[in-house]
Amino acid sequence: MARTTGSNGEETARRIDEVALKLFAQKGYAAVSMREIAREVGVQAGALYNYSPNKQDLLARLMIEHMEALLSAWDAQNPSLLSPLDALKAFVLFHIRYHVERPDHVFISYMELRNLEAENFAKVEELRRQYEAALKAILKRGSIDHLFNIADVHVTAMAILAQLTGVTTWYRAKGRLSQSKIEEIYTQLVCQSVGAQPSEEV
Repeated sequence: MARTTGSNGEETARRIDEVALKLFAQKGYAAVSMREIAREVGVQAGALYNYSPNKQDLLARLMIEHMEALLSAWDAQNPSLLSPLDALKAFVLFHIRYHVERPDHVFISYMELRNLEAENFAKVEELRRQYEAALKAILKRGSIDHLFNIADVHVTAMAILAQLTGVTTWYRAKGRLSQSKIEEIYTQLVCQSVGAQPSEEV
């Protein structure tokens, strides 16, 4: 996935990614052409291939970079230093805040998986498994310490992730509830789902 270097090249590359992300989210990957992306960016169609050899490369790069940034941001929270309950609460807040700010990334990360070629799909799936493993590690610690009551760690982790990611499909900044209130409700829901209370001392 080679990209042109240099200040102008880096700015154009950034713009290409922004436009491709917007168009893929709005129209769907299959309905967007490289020519359309080039037109929106303001470059000749041929010049676009200096930054990305094809549309598949663009999609894969967007999805891989999103997952890598997500994992890096979560690692920066130092969850291993927190108690299982505090780590779980931190995960809920982190996931909601990170994803609400990036609805287009979230949309294509889930809706366009089917359009990834096998090699790219495997790369994205591995990154997704790493993020899932971060939540599973918290749940396992809580179970071992008898703080959580969980029938199956994998199923519970998948249910929590689906619940949290779903916020991006309906949340609106000017909606009835503030983001902080939604975060409070979801923290309570997730903690209760594992047999804990958000206010419990650990």
